Amino acid sequence: MRMKVTLVTPIFPIPAQPYRGHSEYEIVLALSKRADVNVICPFPRYPKWFQPRYDHRHPDLSYSPPGVSTRYFEYPALPGVTRCINGLVCAKYLEPYVRENPPDVVCNFWLYPEGYASVAVAAKLGIPVVVGSIGSDLNRFVDPVSRWLTKRGMKRANVVVTKSEHLRQRAIDMGISASKVRTIRNGCNPSVFHLADRGAARAQLAVDAKAELVLFVGRLDTAKGIEELLEAFKLLADRRPNLQLAFVGDGPGGVHLRSKARHLGLEDRITLNGACSSPGVAQWLAAANVLALPSYNEGYPNVVIEALSCGRPVIATNVGGILELVNEESGILIVPRDSRALAVAIEKAMDRRWDEHSISEQFRRSWDEAAEELLRICELAMQQRSEKGHLPAKPVAVLSR
Repeated sequence: MRMKVTLVTPIFPIPAQPYRGHSEYEIVLALSKRADVNVICPFPRYPKWFQPRYDHRHPDLSYSPPGVSTRYFEYPALPGVTRCINGLVCAKYLEPYVRENPPDVVCNFWLYPEGYASVAVAAKLGIPVVVGSIGSDLNRFVDPVSRWLTKRGMKRANVVVTKSEHLRQRAIDMGISASKVRTIRNGCNPSVFHLADRGAARAQLAVDAKAELVLFVGRLDTAKGIEELLEAFKLLADRRPNLQLAFVGDGPGGVHLRSKARHLGLEDRITLNGACSSPGVAQWLAAANVLALPSYNEGYPNVVIEALSCGRPVIATNVGGILELVNEESGILIVPRDSRALAVAIEKAMDRRWDEHSISEQFRRSWDEAAEELLRICELAMQQRSEKGHLPAKPVAVLSR
């Protein structure tokens, strides 16, 4: 008998952002091979006269990404003003969707307000619940109330999952029992991300064969270190005429990057390519000499996993789960917010002969492995709930990959 899982997360593809929640989507697809999964995606609905400062997109409520049953809904909110009650409001709107098709376990990605709401609804309906952090929901709190509510949600959940040991320790430091917090690291699709010919990729992307190509993949946002990356490029541009910089992704910083590149007279050496599919990212990684990710905070960045799988060295900041992925044989780590250190690292990376075959062998973890671990944790949550007398015990089939 297959387990029924309802997964609640706001980080999931929408038509306006088809690559949103890439890792969440991948693990759900893999989990769907082992369990009956439906996804519920809450989104805050802000009034037209009071929009948030960040790049907020409305979902298409009729949309469902390929391969998984997904329901989107909106709940009313005011930017900043209602943050302390967003968890309760989200729970009110979430409850009918969970009641409509009660699962064996509720699972969640993103701790507040959606994780808090998941815990509240699951407790009311007598369903075990697993809440999960993906990075920023534990790395950055906008106010003490959000931090307290995040902690409260984790304490009331049966199990807490994180994407890295760094995030696991963050949860423990907040007072969550170490025995309750488990790590499920992201996976990768080896059929897409693997060592490939650089020359062929460059020919397809119209990249000069002699270029020293630095690649950034991700959201174009200040917190990703894109300003420092542009400054580092500027410091090196004169003495390294073949150096080129390519951005793959979208976000609020894109317009500023384009304007600044033009102001610096470097627009012919810097390209902004927009977001693209996983095969497109893999092609850019094949074409690149090195991936640069100078973020201020990170959870367990999938693009680093993908770069390593493609045999490309990584220049990144020594934050979060990056420390668990990159070593001296596969990249260079620097401190955040330091464009000069980033420039030095880029130059060292370009002058070094990397063993790309060895790098590509370092990361061998599939999404199927990650999904199997999540399934076992859902089983654990059900067992714990049963032992406490909240649910009748029932056997759960463990499905092999």
